[in-house]
Amino acid sequence: MATPETAKHDDLEKEVRSRFGDAVVDVDRSYDGLVFVVNKSGAHDLLAYLKNDCGFDLLLDVAGVDCLHLEGSAERFEVEYILYATAKDHRIQVRVQVPETDLSVDTVTDLWQSANWGEREAFEFFGFEFEGHPNLKRLLTHHEFVGHPLRKDYHIFDGQWCSTTSDLHDEMNE
Repeated sequence: MATPETAKHDDLEKEVRSRFGDAVVDVDRSYDGLVFVVNKSGAHDLLAYLKNDCGFDLLLDVAGVDCLHLEGSAERFEVEYILYATAKDHRIQVRVQVPETDLSVDTVTDLWQSANWGEREAFEFFGFEFEGHPNLKRLLTHHEFVGHPLRKDYHIFDGQWCSTTSDLHDEMNE
């Protein structure tokens, strides 16, 4: 039996597939959700369309994913955006496939200011380089930290001590 959510998903999937064709690698409809899996070259245009033309005005989260040892994954990394259309009560996800050899992804801070810290976390913990980000630097690990601690190949027992202090003046001037 079709639900109102299923009908919303059907309409949006048809529209996105027709507009963005090859940029859409896959669509996952499991668990009554709608997840667009896209290549990174078409991601920003798709996300702009979803915000500006489809009403997904709220970016709930930006997350990095390390797909190392994950069966069926085309690329090692993904950046996941969780979007919500407040007027329509409609939530979707967009997963951007990112190859290990090129971790650059266009920022979406120009679309949603709330992407700022989420992208910084994904940069810090996974190594994504968000092109055009206004202040791409670490948030939670110290300024001398080497590596990306949420990657599956990171050695968690190595320990890293910080030998110098830093101030936060540049943070206060944002």
